[in-house]
Formats: sequence, structure tokens, C-alpha cells
Amino acid sequence: MFDHMSRYYAIETASLTLPDGRVVSYVRRRFVPPGSSLPLLAEVAVTPGERIDLVSNRTLGDPLAFWRICDANDAIDPQEMLDEVANDPNRRLRIPQPQM
Repeated sequence: MFDHMSRYYAIETASLTLPDGRVVSYVRRRFVPPGSSLPLLAEVAVTPGERIDLVSNRTLGDPLAFWRICDANDAIDPQEMLDEVANDPNRRLRIPQPQM
């Protein structure tokens, strides 16, 4: 159902039969481990206005893998995460090792 690089690839699908008989398929909930538990590849500084897809491409070689960086930093909003790290000279963005 999902590309092998998708965050949803390994998640089980389920079906629900509606009262009118239609069957709806859906992806079960994705549980994200604490970012500190993910193996670390690097920690990088970011500058104000930097884009998450460019950071992801530079560090992981894939602009669509930005969700891995969000997971490693316990972030839901990528731009908010980048802004917080960019505006604090003592913080670095955690870059996780790619997991297969």
C-alpha cells in the first residue's frame, strides 16, 4: 500500500464495515518511539529559515525522509522544530541513523 521508504510502510492495515455494508480500509495508528531512543547519526546546527527537506537531503540523502528527523527530535511540526533549534545557539538537530 505504501512505498518502502514511507513512515507507514510497516504499519498494519485494518478494515471496518460500515452500517450500509461498505468496507473501509485504514492504516492503524503509528506509535513513535522517544527520539532519544533512536540511534544517532549526527547532530547538526541549522540557520533561521532553513527548510526541513533541504536538511533531510543534506544529512540523510533523501528530502522525503524529513519525518525521521522529526521523530528523532520528538517534533510534530517540522518548521517549529527548525525555528526552535535555529534560535538557540546551544541546540543541535538530532539526525537519526536510517532504519530499514
